[in-house]
Amino acid sequence: MELHRESILSQTDVSFSLAKQLISTDFKDKNVIFSPLSIHILLGMIAAGSKGPTRDQMLGFFKSSSIEELNSLLPQHVTKVFSDGEPLGGPSLSLVNSVWVDQSLSFKPHYKEIIQNGYRAASYRVDFLTKVSFVRSFS
Repeated sequence: MELHRESILSQTDVSFSLAKQLISTDFKDKNVIFSPLSIHILLGMIAAGSKGPTRDQMLGFFKSSSIEELNSLLPQHVTKVFSDGEPLGGPSLSLVNSVWVDQSLSFKPHYKEIIQNGYRAASYRVDFLTKVSFVRSFS
């Protein structure tokens, strides 16, 4: 439980760092809305598919000790925050969440499982070179 608490505190610190960076840019005299959770989920999906120095940098950014820790924490947020609260009178939130790769590439089964089951994101193989249409990758 202590590790989970530390992970949440680390993610909160990351969110404040993002907000501080955003506020210190050219938006000083403007209203700004951003979603730290959306950014965390996006970067978490990237981290889940990375390895080597890129993964190390992503884990450093998230202040996380392992990809397993990150892959257990962020999908919990997806499950809890984006569950339909309508039957209880609560909000129903959604997020546009998907991963797209060129049709010449394929998803590694473990990564595809994390993306679809953990992050509840769609995965698509598309022809980035010549076509605009896409093929769903659920099979």
